Amino acid sequence: MRSFAFVLFFVVGLFGSCTATPTSTAAPVDHSAWDKLLKKHVNDKGFVNYSAFKKDYDELKKYLDMLSASAPNNKWTKEEQLAYWINAYNAFTVQLILDHYPGISTIKDIGSKIKIPFVSDAWTVNFIVIGGKKMNLNDIEHGIIRKKFDEPRIHFALVCAAKSCPPLRNEAFTADQLDKQLDEQGRDFMNDKSKNNIRKDKAELSKILTWYGGDFTKKMPMVEWVNKYSTVKIDSKTPISYLDYDWDLNGK
Repeated sequence: MRSFAFVLFFVVGLFGSCTATPTSTAAPVDHSAWDKLLKKHVNDKGFVNYSAFKKDYDELKKYLDMLSASAPNNKWTKEEQLAYWINAYNAFTVQLILDHYPGISTIKDIGSKIKIPFVSDAWTVNFIVIGGKKMNLNDIEHGIIRKKFDEPRIHFALVCAAKSCPPLRNEAFTADQLDKQLDEQGRDFMNDKSKNNIRKDKAELSKILTWYGGDFTKKMPMVEWVNKYSTVKIDSKTPISYLDYDWDLNGK
């Protein structure tokens, strides 16, 4: 999701997703099974007990199988579709980690030993099947969510199993709560000093806010995004820099 960001976005922008958006005739999905797993294995800071989660792998797989058979269609509301894709991205990311755990210390350990950008990293592994289509995490994020939904707050919700990523919410995203949940994610992310260190005289921001800067600034300037969620306010003269990204696994 966050690997080799600038070049990746250029490539996606030029060629788009290689996978057409899958669809089905299914009714909107009940995400309660995912919600139960998150409440059980993720704390309120977004850290994941992967060892315990692995014991519930079969339950996770049942939920993922339901997602695979229930791709959104145009009869779903926009909120139902977006909640589905955010939950799908996060749940499949957890599956990917569990498939390699405990033999990894970061998601970037997954993939070919010969690291070729956009070809052999975790985000390009075609391990996902939805609506009969083989997909990877990049397809979901860049080919569907960023392409179809004009919603920068998804960058506060999609996780990459790293400490510098937004926290994995310990409840499922749902259509009726989605706007509230995304705002809560924004506040939690912006005020977490391990991800953003914001002072009146200087703002050290997450690299997510520069990697995806164009998504945010289409809506409003970055200073306004910071002030929308941060308890400490800045102005247009406040120097902004970006923190190093910690890719260590977000385990507890």
